[in-house]
Amino acid sequence: MLLLLFLLLLLLCLLFLLLPPLAVLQQQQSQGPRLSWLAGLQHRVAWGLLCWAAAWQQWRLEQRTLHVSQSQQQALQWCLKRAQGTRCPLRGSTDMSAFRNHLPVTKASQAQKEESEGQLSTSNQPHGEASVQATLLGLAALNKAYPEVQAPGGRACVTPTSPWPHRLPWPWHALGQVSPPGSKDPDALLLGALMSPGLRALEAGTAVELLDVFSGLEARGEELAEAIAAGNPGVPLPRRAAELREALEQGPRGLALRLWPKLQVVVTLDAGGQAEAVAALGALWCQGLDFFSPAYAASGGAMGLNLGPEQPRGLYVLPPGAPLIELLPVKEGPQEEAATTILLGEAQKGKEYELVLTDHASLTRCCLGDVVRVIDAHNQCPIVRFVGRLGQTLSVRGEDIGEDMFSEALGRAVVQWPGAKLLDHGCVESSILDSSGGSAPHYEVFVALRGLRNLSEEHRDKLDHCLQEVSPCYKSLRFRGSVGPARVHLVGQGAFRALREALAACASSPFPPEMPRVLRHRNLAQLLQRRVVS
Repeated sequence: MLLLLFLLLLLLCLLFLLLPPLAVLQQQQSQGPRLSWLAGLQHRVAWGLLCWAAAWQQWRLEQRTLHVSQSQQQALQWCLKRAQGTRCPLRGSTDMSAFRNHLPVTKASQAQKEESEGQLSTSNQPHGEASVQATLLGLAALNKAYPEVQAPGGRACVTPTSPWPHRLPWPWHALGQVSPPGSKDPDALLLGALMSPGLRALEAGTAVELLDVFSGLEARGEELAEAIAAGNPGVPLPRRAAELREALEQGPRGLALRLWPKLQVVVTLDAGGQAEAVAALGALWCQGLDFFSPAYAASGGAMGLNLGPEQPRGLYVLPPGAPLIELLPVKEGPQEEAATTILLGEAQKGKEYELVLTDHASLTRCCLGDVVRVIDAHNQCPIVRFVGRLGQTLSVRGEDIGEDMFSEALGRAVVQWPGAKLLDHGCVESSILDSSGGSAPHYEVFVALRGLRNLSEEHRDKLDHCLQEVSPCYKSLRFRGSVGPARVHLVGQGAFRALREALAACASSPFPPEMPRVLRHRNLAQLLQRRVVS
């Protein structure tokens, strides 16, 4: 039986070597031709193998989540075997208690300082095993929920980054894609998608990047229509150019379905700071479409897996494999003694925890700052919702306004601004910009809106009132005059896109996929300050 299976796999590998990627070549020559039987065979066989690999990964996930304690012990062994240098004090020992006793938990701020000094080596890229698992299981789940999406020419990625955490090798990387895989030219990617009216799935690295794509499409619509009509690239498509112009004339709401009438789902990678963009896309450009994320990319390369589109949005299972993930209970108020970490199988429903990741490169147990709330369990592993990032906390007088609390207050305020839809926001403590001018320290808040061109003083005051509603500590400080009122600024179109370009150019930046909402560097804050229009 094993020999037969081996021979079958060998035959399939030989078949792939003999089957050139005709689908890609034909699509470059003309739009919408019927694929040859040879290319169609390649597509079917590739999908068969991918589904087999996904089933294998699903079985591995089930086994590991059924025996989570054993799986995490194996993850510890994996980290210890790959530890570099002489920093490892556990030579020959793989006991979990000894591991915790010898290696204290390091705060994210301390880890960043040591990394900048060259003492640590950390990465924000997803670890190999988890990223492969997320990609294979995500593609299989997408195929099950939306079978037509995976047909040839059914998917298009419009950003240089991909929502799939791991790049699959040929021939899988071209499955369903209308654009050449690996292309990094944003204009070429967008034009490829616009020239394919039969798309079933629209992909982007993250929701904020897709937000930038649609904003750019509205600003450069005529230029893109002219390129399509002139056949740059490909053959001239004057009818498709006319369809693009007509769709843009009707405004942003429902634009995606007007451009691609058969579109079913939007695929992006979930991460910190993406919720606002998802809400804006769903309310405007992608209205009426489903959203799917194969995974949540947390700090340090940790990853939460999406069990399928049928699950409630925003819920992810924490995998028990390598790297080793521990949970640190989040306690409100002052802590008299340091909390101890627990393993995944010990998580309690309804409780909140900070993720602690063991970095095998330097064997460091680091608090990532990502806070999760346990919602349910998959076998013995927690299903969680990511609720905030501790590094995105505002505090000018010790008030500690967390990311989730500030987002709630801002959401309440925007609802009271008639016609306004929030697209983006960024916060800065006044000390970063030296904007106090002798007055009490405060927050500088930059917002990008749709439907509102000017902010009145009444609009600006709403945010400060809402902050006082959600935070009694902030309200007390405001009453005593220790903290000044939050100052709200409206920025022009493209301001946050410029910010993301600056973030992406910085090697130490978490973007992509994480979008910081609290800016700690003056140059980034000034970038938004220069684009204030109201």
